[in-house]
Amino acid sequence: MPIVHKPLRRISGLGLVFAAATMLAGCESIPFVTDTSRMNPDVFVQQTAPVFAVPAYQDPPSNQPKPMPGAIPQKRQLYPSDFHQTYGLPTSNPVHRTMYGILSDEGHTLPAIPITRVDPRFLRQDVDYRTTEAPGTIVVDTRQHFLYLVQPGGKAIRYGVGLGKQGFAWSGRGVIQRKATWPRWTPPDDMVARQPDLRQFAASEGGATPGLNNPLGARALYIFKDGKDTLYRVHGTPDWQSVGKATSSGCVRMLNQDVIDLFDRVPSGTPIVVI
Repeated sequence: MPIVHKPLRRISGLGLVFAAATMLAGCESIPFVTDTSRMNPDVFVQQTAPVFAVPAYQDPPSNQPKPMPGAIPQKRQLYPSDFHQTYGLPTSNPVHRTMYGILSDEGHTLPAIPITRVDPRFLRQDVDYRTTEAPGTIVVDTRQHFLYLVQPGGKAIRYGVGLGKQGFAWSGRGVIQRKATWPRWTPPDDMVARQPDLRQFAASEGGATPGLNNPLGARALYIFKDGKDTLYRVHGTPDWQSVGKATSSGCVRMLNQDVIDLFDRVPSGTPIVVI
């Protein structure tokens, strides 16, 4: 009996899409492995450059200009491309795209924050907030990684923040006694003692120059208590990925676009509560 070869059925466009999606999904099924090395303080120091681990200075090639004194070298890409948006996957609220877009500020150009890679909880938003603190007070909730600027009528503007890792956190009541735009960064002596690579940025060396890689970012609010500098700050950060995490040496980190917004809203003398 002869074998009859039946023609293959045409696969519909929807079927092709499904098949392609299935193949792509298979290519991307990579298991996640918990990186326990992040619990090691020495590994932590090396992996959080340029904020806490600045690589030793190396002479650039002879055909390249040398960096200015106090400039912080960039060790890794802090603002990766918007891969997800390029391929048409959902994006967050378009208002957030405006808030966190490219920003020109006092001679510096801040890159856009890749908001599709930030937990939406940590993006700036108006929220209901019941508190006994007076409007205008800054409240930092260290458990939730939120900073609230108290508003009248039981409302607040909420920002996501990065905070101090265990052993470096600070809490209490203070006052924002000083404000600075594009500040210089001078690591405290005890930080320099822990991380000798930072000695080139010590106060005796003039500190780190302002710029996109400066650990204090675009703005800094200096926290004082009983008239004395606590050495803790509310400040911007070039490392947007640290917001929502406990990775700093006690300071309150914000996305640069957010710290500029907060800076413009609060005067010197603003009370701050860190709980």
